[in-house]
Amino acid sequence: MNPINEAHVSRPGLVVVDVAAADDDTALAFQQLLADRWATATAERTTHDVGQPGVRLRCYLDLQQPGSDAPADAPPLALAEAQR
Repeated sequence: MNPINEAHVSRPGLVVVDVAAADDDTALAFQQLLADRWATATAERTTHDVGQPGVRLRCYLDLQQPGSDAPADAPPLALAEAQR
């Protein structure tokens, strides 16, 4: 995978997630779970590294922004953690 760019984590709440999974369906399903909760720049497809098992993908999350299926009143992760 390409190196993580400074812009990808330029402020608190931005996260780069590298996923390794057994197959495309598993990796894409996990990515969708993230996208349902937080604003996510999703990968369109997985990659396979020759000689390595399974597939990989990278997506980018903004934990301060709710995702498309998050409840409207759901607080961002940082706020939810602070309330614990």
